[in-house]
Amino acid sequence: MTVQGTPNTPQEEDYIGEAHVGTSLDTPLRADAFDLSDDEKVAQITEKFRDIMDILGLDLTDDSLRGTPHRVAKMYVKEIFQGLNPANRPNPKTFENKYEYGEMLVEKNINLNSTCEHHFLPIVGVAHVAYISSGRVVGLSKINRIVDYYAKRPQVQERLTRQIAEDLKEALDTEDVAVVIEAKHLCVSSRGIQDESSSTVTSDYHGSFKDPKVREEFLRYIG
Repeated sequence: MTVQGTPNTPQEEDYIGEAHVGTSLDTPLRADAFDLSDDEKVAQITEKFRDIMDILGLDLTDDSLRGTPHRVAKMYVKEIFQGLNPANRPNPKTFENKYEYGEMLVEKNINLNSTCEHHFLPIVGVAHVAYISSGRVVGLSKINRIVDYYAKRPQVQERLTRQIAEDLKEALDTEDVAVVIEAKHLCVSSRGIQDESSSTVTSDYHGSFKDPKVREEFLRYIG
């Protein structure tokens, strides 16, 4: 693999994609990523996706295909990649732990739909999240929203797992956070090796969850 920032050969680019290599904890974004409005992005992507369909030989005068470039562009910007824009980040408002609940809180089987950044194919699975309060708690739905926010961008599963954990640590002001994700990658099942039975599990443990007994308790809860 070449040094980051230098051009890669097509063979090196293929290696990075096939090996599912992630280059950083932060999603790689240019400094000017949000200079264009969402509507401007939709308009430009519409034209470029129309070019892709045209190159593939599809008849864009057909009633079924005519609106596809716009539909895809709108889906990219306002749906499956809306998590790229920090303006869409949920506000994880926290509250004082007045009921003094000091045990582990687990939110499991959180629906997860993301997109592989190497082939732009779906990643589908579930996330399991746990934390132990240090004096603050968060509404349960906010955990789901944080998972969804980081999933709604081109991703690598390892990065996604860590981003969720780091956001929750900051929001809750605690190190005691754990995240486990189990997902199927369509770039594995529908192309390349075409293995439809395998899934990928990633985890990120912090604070007291590094203790084997605490971790074991969490893993029992999520089955």
